Amino acid sequence: MFVERLVRSRRHAYVRVKSPTLREWRNVLCMIAVGGLTVVVSVGRIWREYRSVRLSVSVVFLLYLISSGLIVYDGLTDEIGHADVALVLGNKVNPNGQPSKALRARLDRALDVFQAGLVSSIIVSGGTGKEGFDEAKVMAAYLINHGVPREKIVEDSQGINTEASAKNTALIMKERGDHSVMVVSQYFHISRAKMALRRSGVNEIYSAHAYMFDLRDLYSIPREVAGYISYYVKA
Repeated sequence: MFVERLVRSRRHAYVRVKSPTLREWRNVLCMIAVGGLTVVVSVGRIWREYRSVRLSVSVVFLLYLISSGLIVYDGLTDEIGHADVALVLGNKVNPNGQPSKALRARLDRALDVFQAGLVSSIIVSGGTGKEGFDEAKVMAAYLINHGVPREKIVEDSQGINTEASAKNTALIMKERGDHSVMVVSQYFHISRAKMALRRSGVNEIYSAHAYMFDLRDLYSIPREVAGYISYYVKA
């Protein structure tokens, strides 16, 4: 599924980097293109009637494409190494109390790295959604049902957003004496999650993206571009 290579790392002699496949790139680039086309169509009338804004729209659109490409590439390029813990970021829980498709994909990816011996424990971080379920408890139950020992799971029920999850994870790691983390989420979410962790004082960060693509990524990718810029501005 991946093109795998060894690269030198500041933290270790070598780290395995798994590059995105052509199929993954095709899926994501199609989503970016459709999203960009939607923007172009929506501003088409303004484009025709107000020539003075054409240059500005062109520049914004170009910056969006560049930013999206960088975020997508970073998210699809897994940096795999041995970490003390994995951090699984929360997502929607279905009305029946079961993880949504996106959340299940994240948990399955966490199971992959745990079963491969790349992490020794898993932090599940999330809040309580409008459905009324504690995401962290739902995630913990899923992992336990799939063979992860209860004592290997740490629940963070106060991870109401990415920034809160990062701060809470940094505190948990400090209390446990952990120094490295592997963040697990959708590919478009990885860059912002890593930035949040660094700002919370975690320096040794690896990543593994969930194996899932969805039409909603058309919305999620632009949202992450805006979210990443917002986090960057806060620096």
